[in-house]
Amino acid sequence: MSGKVRRPGIQQLPSGARVADAIRAAGGARPGVDLAGLNRARVLMDGEQIVVGAPTGPPATGGTGGAAAGGAGSGGSAAGPVSLNRATVEQLDTLPGVGPVLAQHIVDYRTQHGGFRSVDELREVTGIGDRRFADLQPLVGP
Repeated sequence: MSGKVRRPGIQQLPSGARVADAIRAAGGARPGVDLAGLNRARVLMDGEQIVVGAPTGPPATGGTGGAAAGGAGSGGSAAGPVSLNRATVEQLDTLPGVGPVLAQHIVDYRTQHGGFRSVDELREVTGIGDRRFADLQPLVGP
């Protein structure tokens, strides 16, 4: 957990915890911080990082892990591959051929399967055929 929270750092949370739980565990957001860009109902995955109060544009790609949840930890295509394990629905929606429904399918798949171990798993997501996979493969990473 990083950004504009009262106690940034690694948070230990139970399986099934949500972004809102991680924010609470970090002492809450600082006064005046806009949380509109975070899906606080999203179930967390191990090793993800939430950045609270970051600009809503595509953030820089980084291998920063170890915090409780994802949110703004994945990058846009200009900065590097979009992380299938950390990107938000909004960030996935910026990829060519991916709209909000398909972006939600990708997030649902990673939630149900504990994340993507490889980009090839993207083929298993409902709505991703061979052609769409070929278009997305160079733009995404696990």
